[in-house]
Amino acid sequence: MFTGLVAQTGRLTTAPAPSGRGGLRLDIEHGPELAARLSPGASLAVSGVCLTITEQPPGRSVVELSPETVARTTLGGLAAGDRVNLEPALRLGDPLGGHWVQGHVDTTLELLGRQDLGEHRELVFSLPEDLDPYLVEKGSVTLDGVSLTVARRWPDRFSVALIPHTLEITNLSDRVVGDRLNVEIDVLAKYVHQAVLARGVVS
Repeated sequence: MFTGLVAQTGRLTTAPAPSGRGGLRLDIEHGPELAARLSPGASLAVSGVCLTITEQPPGRSVVELSPETVARTTLGGLAAGDRVNLEPALRLGDPLGGHWVQGHVDTTLELLGRQDLGEHRELVFSLPEDLDPYLVEKGSVTLDGVSLTVARRWPDRFSVALIPHTLEITNLSDRVVGDRLNVEIDVLAKYVHQAVLARGVVS
């Protein structure tokens, strides 16, 4: 379990490489503060995807992507030097900022527009019909592992607002129009929608 509060960004040391088991492996370089919380077998959210650390050389973490993860997320298309958002799993006693994030990506969304508003930035994303019931203004959404609030919503689009701190510590400052980002819908919204469907209130 995670909160969507990115600890730091890391960089791929090489392009994703075949794992020998039908998937891919990522070798990620990161800072010592994060390394102190990690070990082989631990969970690490990489741009919103919950992955298991298989190796931990000094200053790096190696994770493996299953074929499903490659198909559903952006991670398989990364290149050497690309930045990724990193968050270790919650520990007992950690502050619960952000919102509950599982690291189970639903799909990827295209960045349709970005507008700088002084030191802040607004990003506009496509909204597929199947995700429409789960997004509301001022509700939570996770994009590339970052817990964000839906700022505005239209029938086929929505936007999020980024504060300077988010732009500084995450890779969202790198994103340009046309990029695709991993999205995870708030799990509470999914449960509520499923409960309403089960009672026949909506179709």
